[in-house]
Amino acid sequence: MEAIWNKVKTVIKNSLPGHSFKMWIEPLEFNCAGNDHVVLACPNFFSKKRVQDNYCSLIESEFKSISGKNYKLNFSVPDTKGRKKKKKGSSGKPSTQELEASDGHQKYLPKLNFKSPLGRLLRKDYTFDNFVVGSNNDFAYSAALSMASNRTTSQNSLFLLSKIGMGKSHLSQAVGHQILSSKPLERVYYITAEDFTNEMIHAFRHDSISKFKEKYRNKCDVLLLDDIHFLSGKERTQIELAQALDYLYEANKKIIFTSCCLPADMPKLSEQLRSRLTSGLISNIEPPCFATRVRILRKKSKARGIQIPENVTDYLADELSENVRQLESGLIGVAAKSSLLGAPIDINLARSVVQNIAQRNKTITISIIKKLVCKDFSISEKDIVSSSRKQSVVLPRQISMYLARQYTQLPLQAIGKSFNRQHATAIHSIGIIDREMKKRGPIKKQVEYLCKKLDDGKF
Repeated sequence: MEAIWNKVKTVIKNSLPGHSFKMWIEPLEFNCAGNDHVVLACPNFFSKKRVQDNYCSLIESEFKSISGKNYKLNFSVPDTKGRKKKKKGSSGKPSTQELEASDGHQKYLPKLNFKSPLGRLLRKDYTFDNFVVGSNNDFAYSAALSMASNRTTSQNSLFLLSKIGMGKSHLSQAVGHQILSSKPLERVYYITAEDFTNEMIHAFRHDSISKFKEKYRNKCDVLLLDDIHFLSGKERTQIELAQALDYLYEANKKIIFTSCCLPADMPKLSEQLRSRLTSGLISNIEPPCFATRVRILRKKSKARGIQIPENVTDYLADELSENVRQLESGLIGVAAKSSLLGAPIDINLARSVVQNIAQRNKTITISIIKKLVCKDFSISEKDIVSSSRKQSVVLPRQISMYLARQYTQLPLQAIGKSFNRQHATAIHSIGIIDREMKKRGPIKKQVEYLCKKLDDGKF
């Protein structure tokens, strides 16, 4: 019967997406069989429920096809480590392994005052199941899945690199979800670099820096750190983070960083921290291709219960090619406009929505951006590329670099060179405006006004 099971796995492998097979079917092992039933062993209760809900009928069908007989599937979760005898003087509380290997009924609450992992809450929809895999992100997906599944001991650090809206935060949080689903008591911290900095400053001001250090050095099993490029120029924060990472690396803890630029391209970054960031696996996430964009739209429309004609889906995928967030914005916009106007979802309605959000990168150049910004700030193009450090020139220059990054495909070196600056200066300028965009100030309004002009083609 075990030989039949191996044949069943081979057939299923050819019929399922590679990541689904590796995640749910490959870990299953043959346990035993009777006259009319087969028992398969699952690695944990989460896996058991997932396979029962989604793959049970498929497996039973293949068993019948290969063996010519109907078999009822049963699933078990073996206690591979066994129940250890309680030591004298112990608290009598069950271990994490004992909780995981229980029969599914909770007989003991480890901590009534147990709090969810500190940091930001993981988004419920940011899971591996909801992530659309394509040629642009398959390596990053596989690396994240491998780390979450604990299939390799050599990889405990992953650096996810991409532009905004490509899915790096989704993958990072998916790792957290997966680990917590199999080991609920793991201490998973998901936090942005900005939050890390603010938390450290708060600890210094309130004389609680020892607690801060203890939290990240000894009370963290998995660290998911978003937007690491935010730490550029923050020397004290970089020191604390580098020291915390040393402790985590030595304890073989899992760490995932996300950033929009490589550590080598981050200005004012200490060599100590730079070496920590580059010591693990670095994976880039590229913009999705047309076929992947179509699959993303279909998956998201299905999840939201939105019925969209195939030609409209193709149109949105063709026009909105920047990133996943832009695709989702188009999908939501089409559904909302259709609902508010009581109009059917068709190409004309989609076209009216796309007009407001699509970025025309093919027609927008750095030269156009310079002219637009200089006109708006009443300075000359000669001023904006000069060595002047006057605020009346520096701010327009920084905004121009930010817009160039958003609306063109040029690398940072080319953007900096266009303004007679090094690429490190370009990163610094873009970072300044990026932080201003998170505030409600005059600079944000000014940039949004310029973006609208570029989006509308009024340049």
